[in-house]
Amino acid sequence: MKKFFASISAVAFAVALSACNDQKAESKADESLNKVKAAGEFVLGLDDSFPPMGFRDKDNNIVGFDIDLATEVCARLGVKLKTQPISWDAKEQELNTGKIDCIWNGMSVDSARAKAMNLSDPYLKNRMIFTVKDKALANLAALAGKKIAVQNGSTAQKLLDASEAGKAAKEIVPFDDNQTALMDLDKGGVDAVFLDEIVAKYWIVTNAKDYTVLEEGLSDEVYAVGFRKKDQALRDAVNSTLAAMKADGKFDEISAKWFGK
Repeated sequence: MKKFFASISAVAFAVALSACNDQKAESKADESLNKVKAAGEFVLGLDDSFPPMGFRDKDNNIVGFDIDLATEVCARLGVKLKTQPISWDAKEQELNTGKIDCIWNGMSVDSARAKAMNLSDPYLKNRMIFTVKDKALANLAALAGKKIAVQNGSTAQKLLDASEAGKAAKEIVPFDDNQTALMDLDKGGVDAVFLDEIVAKYWIVTNAKDYTVLEEGLSDEVYAVGFRKKDQALRDAVNSTLAAMKADGKFDEISAKWFGK
């Protein structure tokens, strides 16, 4: 009997030790926040031609709504922000190879990104829309047989490809970024651009263009910050800091600067 209980005790001890070791290994594996703090910088990956979220100003500095948010988050975490331009089409690869700590640039949430990344809580609402130069193109039906531009590797591209509007188009033309697509619209190379409403309206106002945003969009969506799957500690720290900024009014202050509300 003593041997039996001794065996049970030994097994229980072994299981407890194993669980403890597993917890330590798991805790050790998620050094994401400590690593950023030790480095003293938080590396943010972005498409640097995505105003007003993240883009280059006339002096070639990277600025934007997301940049201001991230700068404040970093200040509260005690680290410096480093912005790292990336190819949007290769963003997951840039993240997973460790070149950046997060993807933070008006990134729309979809099931594929939720599967590939550890996403923050949504922090901003958006709508996917068509913008046109020709006033005769007043609705989705008018875009049939037309050339529609879209950013390569974006959720807009996936949505457009699967939509009736996309299937009815003469051609879907992919561009590396929305700015180039909008410039091609301006030159008459395409008939419409399918993109984020926030980006379209900001571009129209800042460039004084008499373009139309069609009332018929294809989808409402939200933006989130993307982290590596295992980087839960870093994700949680950024997430809780953004929540604190919403609670104390700093988020609204930054929003008013870029959106006037």
